[in-house]
Amino acid sequence: MSAFPPAIFLMGPTAAGKTDLAIELTEVLPCELISVDSALIYRGMDIGTAKPSKTLLETYPHRLIDILDPSQRYSAADFRTDALQAMAEITARGKIPLLVGGTMLYFKALLEGLADMPAADAQVRAQLAIEAATLGWQALHDELACVDPVSAARIHPNDPQRLVRALEVYRVSGMSMTAHRAQQSAQSAQAGGSGRQQLPYTVANLAIAPVDRKVLHDRIALRFGKMLDEGFVEEVVALRSRGDLHSNLPSIRAVGYRQVWDYLDGGLTRDQMQERGIIATRQLAKRQFTWLRSWENLHWLDSLACDNLPRALKYLGSVSILS
Repeated sequence: MSAFPPAIFLMGPTAAGKTDLAIELTEVLPCELISVDSALIYRGMDIGTAKPSKTLLETYPHRLIDILDPSQRYSAADFRTDALQAMAEITARGKIPLLVGGTMLYFKALLEGLADMPAADAQVRAQLAIEAATLGWQALHDELACVDPVSAARIHPNDPQRLVRALEVYRVSGMSMTAHRAQQSAQSAQAGGSGRQQLPYTVANLAIAPVDRKVLHDRIALRFGKMLDEGFVEEVVALRSRGDLHSNLPSIRAVGYRQVWDYLDGGLTRDQMQERGIIATRQLAKRQFTWLRSWENLHWLDSLACDNLPRALKYLGSVSILS
């Protein structure tokens, strides 16, 4: 038995039913919820993020939802700091932290820690934004493939935030992110460490998704159409009307928001916007599956199964999460 307190990771692609299962678990276990979602952190971005309703959040509070204004930036390191604090507070009350979401980088940062990287450089980021606007994101991805092929293999050309960060690190320091990580791992090994910052919890890893990928694609399309019916475009209009937001901010680059923003700029028809929003969401789900396929000790559940709660509880008992 580990001396570490328990924690549960509930992961999965977008539109897989993670929130529903998390709520079911909190009904039968002494859990408190922590959101692991890079879009749900923003206030005023409710419809396009499929944020749980205010009523549901009042009944089942989620930490790390609505913690930032869309003009602000938030990193994986910021998430790790905030999540560790939330987990410690939950554990101190004798409860189990249940972390639910689909931002896999956040889960990985929490589990393994982060290598020290050069600080952000506003001038370099501005230059990269100009290059992206003139040459396109694929050109930047091609550059990354030359200087850091390992990072390029895991960063999609349609993931501008991570793409910019990887190139920024290289241009600021002359070393790739991969080289930084390898150097720090070597230094840690020489010092007798493992190269990882161990998370001080016994973690049970759950993932939920439909076995049939077509089912997920259908869910994504239906949900995007429902978002539009519920006022997604009007939500983005309200964000634009503030005057201090722009399309290069991480919040506005979120899947769905950037397509609606382009539509309001006149670059897309409404049908094109909807089609591209659905495609972008499917691409996000594909990237999430890629992360999950390499996740160690992961227990999968089928979104369409009617007995996921008992299956999840059986698994949690088998890994000694439940006393």
